[in-house]
Amino acid sequence: MSSTSESVKDLIVDVNPTEISIALTENHRLIELNKESSQGHNYSVGDVYLGKVRKILPALNAAFVDIGDEKEAFVHYLDLGLYFNAFDEFLRKINPNTDHKALFSKVRIGPVLQKEGRIENVLSPGQMMIVQIVKEPISTKGSRLTAEISLAGRNIVLLPFAEKVSVSQKISSKEEKRRLETLVRNILPKNYGAIIRTAAEGKNAAVLDAELMSLIEKWENSWKKIAQSKSIQLLFTEYSKTTTVLRDLLNDSFSNIFINNEQVYEEARKYISLISPEQEKIVRLYRDDKPIFDHFDITRQIKSSFGKVVPIRQGAYLVIEHTEALHVIDVNSGTRSKNKEQEQNTYDINCFAAEEIARQLRLRDMGGIVIVDFIDMESPEHRNMLYKHMQELMENDRAKHNVLPLTKFGLMQITRQRVRPATEINTTEVCPVCHGTGKIASSLVIDEAIERKLSYYVSEKGITSFTLKTSPILGAYLSRGLFSIIGKWKRKYRCKIRQMEISDFAVLQNELYDEKGNKLE
Repeated sequence: MSSTSESVKDLIVDVNPTEISIALTENHRLIELNKESSQGHNYSVGDVYLGKVRKILPALNAAFVDIGDEKEAFVHYLDLGLYFNAFDEFLRKINPNTDHKALFSKVRIGPVLQKEGRIENVLSPGQMMIVQIVKEPISTKGSRLTAEISLAGRNIVLLPFAEKVSVSQKISSKEEKRRLETLVRNILPKNYGAIIRTAAEGKNAAVLDAELMSLIEKWENSWKKIAQSKSIQLLFTEYSKTTTVLRDLLNDSFSNIFINNEQVYEEARKYISLISPEQEKIVRLYRDDKPIFDHFDITRQIKSSFGKVVPIRQGAYLVIEHTEALHVIDVNSGTRSKNKEQEQNTYDINCFAAEEIARQLRLRDMGGIVIVDFIDMESPEHRNMLYKHMQELMENDRAKHNVLPLTKFGLMQITRQRVRPATEINTTEVCPVCHGTGKIASSLVIDEAIERKLSYYVSEKGITSFTLKTSPILGAYLSRGLFSIIGKWKRKYRCKIRQMEISDFAVLQNELYDEKGNKLE
């Protein structure tokens, strides 16, 4: 899909040994940041587990379920779903000797669970159940679960043990709705239902069939795990964070997707060719030596956007505070010149602030209750205009949200769906040179310290090819002039030195690597 004249949307994926960071930019401005650890397993929305009921809570009509996390997860009776009995029967009957497909299609879907039922009549301690995370562990609370399993694809959501095939209300054409419903009903095996998403509009049978088959295969692959061991375990995860972000955002007009890792690039390209073949060409492999987030100016934007104080423009700024119960954002006019009459000036600052606040909510994935203290305005008309402006700005936010009008004290309340902890990035750093002591060797001798390391590795270890990573300031100092310090070292030690400047590095921070990329301590 080509970019529109209105905005250029790029997705930049930075794959590191410990985590994958995914940045969404609009007109080169960072608007969303997702991070996924590649070490161990995080409890993420969409993951499906075989869990064990630990405790029934009749007063809450809910239960605690152990899914392997240190914090027990929580499921309410209303989240068991209409067809819980079908899942329960399938789980009890499946074993390594059964024909799993035959068993699945033979399970009777009805009768449905009553809305007014009690959880103690359905679940008991020690019972195993198939559950899916709908809300990640936040603070002291464990994951929130559902027993109504769904597998979300780009165009279709697959529903095991369901009978309905429903079509997104956003598809307006009745003929298209009928076409999609008939098509999906003809493909679906017995005991499966589906929700056809808005993105499926206009898609041909081959694309929908391929996606549906991949979702069914994913669900059916989990049966072997259940049959072999009815113990607490992860059955399957959502797609990786990269493909999940692609799935949810690709209906926007993406211009490019840049990925700095061949394996993740292939995975993303394969996924896009499955869900939207015409967009496969926008996935690009980034091969430059310069870190991908530095190249696209993401590192600097992260540093300036995640602090407690966030500058807006012309001297105005936000102060963002987090508490257990809510987030508080204070709008300050700062040093902005009063070049217009006071009321109009205040309204302008508040409008600038509203734009940054809408961006910050998405960027930090802030959820729950957000209180914004705008600068007081006398005019009811301005207060109403600001409220409408905020509503318009929030329309692009995928999370469910609600914006309330300003109170007479200039406070605005926003509620935003919280399914995972807010993203916290500490933008202050312990100095890697002094290690927090506040005392460092004179900056005048930093070149001597680096030279000592070079001399040791050339003479003692026989290494003759290096990569020297430094901060931009130290890099400029070492490479300035016709007869630079680095040039002198190359001649003196008869070695190759490739210099690389890293935006993330502190002023005097430097690291030496051999030609294979191994860090030299």
